[in-house]
Amino acid sequence: MTIKHNKLALQIKVALIATTVGLSPAAFAQESDKAKQDDQQLERIMVTAQKRVQSTQEVPISVATLSGEKFEAIFAGGDDIQALAVKVPGLYAESSNGRAAPRFYIRGLGNTDFDLAASQPVSVIMDDVVLENVILKSFPLFDIEQVEVIRGPQGTLFGRNTTAGIVKFASAKPRQDFDAYTKFSVGSFGSRNVEGAVGSGLTDQLSARISVLSQHRDDYINNSFTNEKDAMGGFDETAARLQFLYEGDKFDALLNAHGRKLDGTSSMFRRNVFTKGSNELNQNYDRDTVAYDAGDNFQKYDNSGVSLKLDFELDGMTFTSITAHEQADGNGRGDIDGGTEAGPGPSAVGNAVTEDQLKDLKQLTQEFRLASDTAEAMEWQVGAFYFDSSFGVTSIDGFFGRTAVFHDNKSWAVFGQSTYNLSDRWDVTGGIRYTRDEKSFYVGEQNVNGFALVIGAAQIQNYAPISLDDGQMSWELATNYRLTDQTSLFARVANGFRAQSIQGRNVAFEEDPTTAESETINSIELGAKSDLLGNTLRLNGAVFYYNIDDMQLSAVGGTNNGNTLVNADKGTGYGFEVDADWRALANLTLGGGFSYNNTELKDANLRVGACGSGMCTPLDRTVVASGKTLAYVDGNPFPQAPKTILTLNARYDIPVSTGEIYFYTDVAVQGKTNLFLYESVEFRSSSNMEAGLRIGYQNYDGNYEVALFGRNITDEDNVKGAVDFANLTGFVNEPRIIGLEFKKSFF
Repeated sequence: MTIKHNKLALQIKVALIATTVGLSPAAFAQESDKAKQDDQQLERIMVTAQKRVQSTQEVPISVATLSGEKFEAIFAGGDDIQALAVKVPGLYAESSNGRAAPRFYIRGLGNTDFDLAASQPVSVIMDDVVLENVILKSFPLFDIEQVEVIRGPQGTLFGRNTTAGIVKFASAKPRQDFDAYTKFSVGSFGSRNVEGAVGSGLTDQLSARISVLSQHRDDYINNSFTNEKDAMGGFDETAARLQFLYEGDKFDALLNAHGRKLDGTSSMFRRNVFTKGSNELNQNYDRDTVAYDAGDNFQKYDNSGVSLKLDFELDGMTFTSITAHEQADGNGRGDIDGGTEAGPGPSAVGNAVTEDQLKDLKQLTQEFRLASDTAEAMEWQVGAFYFDSSFGVTSIDGFFGRTAVFHDNKSWAVFGQSTYNLSDRWDVTGGIRYTRDEKSFYVGEQNVNGFALVIGAAQIQNYAPISLDDGQMSWELATNYRLTDQTSLFARVANGFRAQSIQGRNVAFEEDPTTAESETINSIELGAKSDLLGNTLRLNGAVFYYNIDDMQLSAVGGTNNGNTLVNADKGTGYGFEVDADWRALANLTLGGGFSYNNTELKDANLRVGACGSGMCTPLDRTVVASGKTLAYVDGNPFPQAPKTILTLNARYDIPVSTGEIYFYTDVAVQGKTNLFLYESVEFRSSSNMEAGLRIGYQNYDGNYEVALFGRNITDEDNVKGAVDFANLTGFVNEPRIIGLEFKKSFF
């Protein structure tokens, strides 16, 4: 046993060294091991990171994927899309709006803006359709075939607002063969999750698939102020997707109609859960209890959409058209001071409660694409894209009353990309895109029925409409070299931009709307991708550096809990990420990854509102201007940018006569993270950890599976965000969920 162990350890060391210097350890493998490894080889993973189907090992981009059991395990407890946070190296997500408005970060780059009109540098794409508004980005995940996390700027093929990267979802598609499944689980807090899908051919050329989701959790958080038991914390979420696929001789058409309805609880803000001088949760924190004088936190959102994808086969080319329309409405309310006390500023009068309403969101997108479809040395694609979005946001404050603002955004682009195969091992890719983006904003009603207006503390302002437009060129140059049949090296230089932004939330609090100029990013990355040890070990890694000019930031917090757009002169980031999967034995698979992100704001004159309550301990140089504490943030890390992310997973199965018994576990650890633009002792987290466990039995003959699962099995209380205007308020992750799941498949 010692000899075998030492031999395996030596093979692993050789694999790691060979990846670093670009050598394949396959040459070192013993012939006697080959037969044992044949049944352990990892499956080939295909991605569409460049809008054509390719092996992830051949794409000159840092891409990570989630699918199958790894994906399903994450969402077994009924979590929303934010559960993807730190499950992939370099990817983070959080929200101060419950399940409805996620904020994504890749390689440390994201946006902490909590408004429904927020612009983000991470694009979310679902079934080839970009979802721009934060409510659209929260569409629940079910019957998903694969998730791709595409790191770094993607401005050539996917357009503006992708300076950080893309999270791309592909749902299971209809096919001619009949297949179906149903999945049901019950768990802690009365959690119930029902998911299912059925698909089949209707004729020789037409097939269909319908997928459904229903999720429920009981209220479990008590309100000690009103003495109401189980007042908040639960949710009901339903969603459905219907698809029709027509496959002709030289023409395919895919129709996708989908919708969701959410009735749940907004983020639970918890008053004074930090003690001045410490970032540890104190004795005031109780996961199951809050003291709200404003009633319940709630959120109710509905959204739906339809898309039509057409593919025409031409002479050596494919013409693709993707037309999509999305719409959404809803509202949510939060007791943002976290309890019965309000801090300084206007919110001190009455309850510190805000309600946000999304009004009549409509998004129309149209893409045309012409791509080569031959075996020639050069592959190419050209296209055009159009985007049109409009919506209103109404903010209701207990002191100022109701204020409504309206946003419009139109954008168009033309793009092209080409890959030239210099040899059967070496290819070069270049791309370019021109985008024109126009935004407009105007104020509708303001201070309606506001107490501040009645007592003369506020007045109707005459805000002029705002219009911004910008045209930018984005480009990329990449190369991939297959050093051996098992190892490839890639390099990529890319440029992208995030379009100008308008934020009107401050109008609700008697302040002017703010704008931010377009930001541009230049990024370089070098990486290696290897399938080692007889294709039983997949090891991919990349190092990167990026520089952002006119970086868009949202300065949130301060005395009035403001939300103000600013531009920093520059922002920089560098680091690396590693993704690994190893089929160590025929019945043992190990995986995971690690990312390191070092980010820094660079603007000697930039200062933002800090610690409006006066109760925290800023670490930055501060000044007092107009009665407000302002902090200089030059040199600070980006907000909500974990410095490290570690993910680990393992699966071990025991064959039995009718199937297998398996054990699956995953662990995610989040490193040091600063919550705001300014730094303080209280508002930062470190070493947040969550783990999951799944023990199941899979019956091959009956095509069914039953499993006991746990999410956040150690019941960690991880701080996800904070509110600083009134006290030391924080909000945390989801509680431990233990449950039982049954899944039945039909073929």
